[in-house]
Amino acid sequence: MKTPILVLSMLCLLLCLSPMSMAVEYDGPEIKRWTKMEKDDKGEMKEVKYMTIDGIMVHEDDPKIQPQPTVITPGTESSPENAGTAPSDAIVLFDGSSLKSWTDTKGKKTKWKLDGGALSPTKVSGMIQTRQKFGSCQLHLEWATPGKTEGSGQGRGNSGVFLMGQYEVQILDNYRNTTYPDGQAGALYGRSKPLVNASRKPGEWQSYDIIFHRPVFENGEVVKRATFTVFHNGVLIQDHYELTGGTGWEGGSSISGYTPHADQGPLQLQDHGNPVLFRNIWVRELED
Repeated sequence: MKTPILVLSMLCLLLCLSPMSMAVEYDGPEIKRWTKMEKDDKGEMKEVKYMTIDGIMVHEDDPKIQPQPTVITPGTESSPENAGTAPSDAIVLFDGSSLKSWTDTKGKKTKWKLDGGALSPTKVSGMIQTRQKFGSCQLHLEWATPGKTEGSGQGRGNSGVFLMGQYEVQILDNYRNTTYPDGQAGALYGRSKPLVNASRKPGEWQSYDIIFHRPVFENGEVVKRATFTVFHNGVLIQDHYELTGGTGWEGGSSISGYTPHADQGPLQLQDHGNPVLFRNIWVRELED
């Protein structure tokens, strides 16, 4: 059978198209560009470029079209001696004064102790979690492992912070203390090792700043994975990492997968048998 000339011509055209001329799907803001001939200050006709992003002109200054960002008061920086303060639009979860925002995992009064403006577990306290539930958020917390070093590897200053009660950012004393990389300080436990080890000495206050976007489930399946951006002591250690599954230890060298859950869950701090201290914990809710 002879192939029609028209079909051959179209095949040739498709094969000859360069990648630059092919249509590319773009998942993001709708961007439109155009040009107009307009008179400049000298009365001469010039080509002027225009561009909109999601229907709003670049450099739009009409507040009815492009509202100004909400003004907030930023928090203060922490020092080795004193905790900082939260920004004015944050939900303060712990400022050193009380445990009113926290319970145990059954919703009962926690056995964690408050001492000198810091929060820490006791030998029989178990996990602690927030009364309020969160989804996507910005989380700030400060922590310090015991100044007196005991044990090694996972047995030294071990704790963790769990987003939505599900996804753990590991807390560990990793100052001159080696363990498996995906379980050291700043790791997304079992899933992603930190880009660098930014640990301070035992007993010194350290900070996490976490940008978390929750996973989305439909019909029991994950359709949008969670993402983490984490700064440890101001250093980027997780760069918009797309979480490939859960972070629950399953024994040996296995970690849990995604399990469908609600759109919001509590923030949890782990009691791993080490008296890790916490202070200055606050959260800002984010859009999904």
